[in-house]
Parts: sequence; C-alpha cells; structure tokens
Amino acid sequence: MIFSPATYTDTAVLGLGIDAGGTQTRWALANGDGAIVADGVVEGLSALQMSSDAGRAAVHATFTRLCQAVLAVGQPRAVVAGLTGFGGDDAALAPMLAQLLALHAGDVRLGNDIDIAYRDSFEPGEGYLVYAGTGSIAAWIDADGGFHRAGGRGVLLDDGGGGYWIAREALRHIWRREDEAPGSWQGSPMAEAVFAQLGGSDWSLSRAFMYGQERGAIGRLALAVAASADADPLALDILQRAGQELARLALALTARHGARPVVLAGRAAQLHPAIAAAMRAALPVSLTLEQKVARPHEAAARIAVKTAVKTQASTEHFINPNTDLS
Repeated sequence: MIFSPATYTDTAVLGLGIDAGGTQTRWALANGDGAIVADGVVEGLSALQMSSDAGRAAVHATFTRLCQAVLAVGQPRAVVAGLTGFGGDDAALAPMLAQLLALHAGDVRLGNDIDIAYRDSFEPGEGYLVYAGTGSIAAWIDADGGFHRAGGRGVLLDDGGGGYWIAREALRHIWRREDEAPGSWQGSPMAEAVFAQLGGSDWSLSRAFMYGQERGAIGRLALAVAASADADPLALDILQRAGQELARLALALTARHGARPVVLAGRAAQLHPAIAAAMRAALPVSLTLEQKVARPHEAAARIAVKTAVKTQASTEHFINPNTDLS
C-alpha cells in the first residue's frame, strides 16, 4: 500500500477503483487531482460466484477485507469496479459494496473487468486490447462506446493463452506422458516444478487440484510452467502456443473492424518473454504491438473520483444559499 495517512482529511474527495480477477483483486484510491494515493490487493473473485450461497459468502468476505483496508485510508465518495464474469445482470453486488463502504448503491458503478482494462490503455475507438489473466479476451470499445470482443468465453470453453489454459495444457501433457511411460515426470523440469507446486506427483493430488480448486488458483499453476520454460522445451512450447492463441484474438478483431494498434496486457502475458514474442511473430508486421503492465484499478479510481467531484459540485450548487434560482 502506498499512502501517507497524514495527507488526508475527512473532506478529501476520493474515488475507489476495483479490478477483480480470478487470481487477485486490486484496488486503488485516487484524489481529486487524479493522483493514486493508496492501493492494495486481496484474493481474487468472480461475479459468477454470486450464483451460489457459498460463492456469495466468499465474495462478501473478500469485499469486507478490501473495504476495511480502504476505509483505513479514507472514505471514498464513488466506486467504479470491474469484475470478471460480470454480465450486468446481478443486483446484489452494488448494494453489497455500498453497505460495506457506507455509500448509496447509486454511488457504486459496476462493469466487467475488461472494460476498465481497455480504458487503461486506450480511449474509445483507438485500438485493441488483448488481455491474458486467468482467462483471455480481446476487446475494442468503439467511438460510440460499443463493446466488441473476441474470446473471453470462459476457461471451460476456451480462453486460450490464459493462465488456466497454460496450467491445463501442462498437466495434460504431463499425464499423457505418464500414461505412456510411468515415472517419466522425473526427467521433466516442467513436471517437477508443477508437482512441487501441487505438493506431490500422485494422480490424486492433480485430480483434486484441477477439479476442486477455483479457476484463479489453477491459473497460478502457470507460474511453475513459466519458471521451467528455459530448461524444458515442452514448457517453452506451451508458452509459445499461448502467444499464438493471443494473436488469434487480435486477428479476429482486426478482420472484423480493421487494423488498429494492439496492446497486450495481463499477468499471464508477463509470465515469460516467449509469450509476447510468439504473439508478435504470429501477427502481420504492419500491426503495432505494445506490451504493457495493466493498472486498470488505477484507471477505475480516476473515473470514480471524476464522478465524485462532479457529484460534490452539483450538491454544493444545490445547497448554496447564495445560488440565484430566479
């Protein structure tokens, strides 16, 4: 966290931005000048968890920890949150956040996580964002605010090139080799790294992990794949194919909407240089590709504080006894 409590007063206008993904949930507070005055991280969550009692309880617990950390810094006046899996059809999330922060539900604006990630890289209409986190998606927001996508269908269907996909590909190859030659994992740096993260090489551990863990936890297994890529050709191949999958997403939008600059972002894209290199090789040389460290929670915080400042200005105008109402 990056704040100095002495710099804030109860009257400071603060906006809270939240970027909730499967692996982690990041938050940031921005002041009226748009400067980021505090940030932090809690565990990941998904709007899809709201479909079950256990999932709703988990989301509430995560938001509770987040809001406690935020309120230790200051009281935000508005919130902009992007959540993975959010489809605009859940009315419980905004009131939940509002109650935890002592705000009105109307002060909380929710959307999908890719919308705020896009605005961290481009103004509407400018370019394409390819985002690789636990899952993967490409997005373009046109000049009229329309949202266009390629991919992002969920890890059970696709999301090629994301962390979950990388982890699944690694375990699939490892266990296929074990079918053919039991014990061969001991000669594979990738298998050794993966099994070390799982806690052992017994099939029951892999099975319990893949079928019992949240998708964000599974996505983190991609860290072991990346860590072994310089020593294991199979791990390197998986990462290169991840880059090709991400290039496919960019090409899909290009084919539909024309050539525009492309930004590659997301934690999975940063796992190893081979991912971006393979993506670049799979794109036309005429297509500009930039890789950047995304900070969508900060972009969301700046949007939130602009809303808060406007709201405060409107309120002050309304209650000012000297205002000419004639």
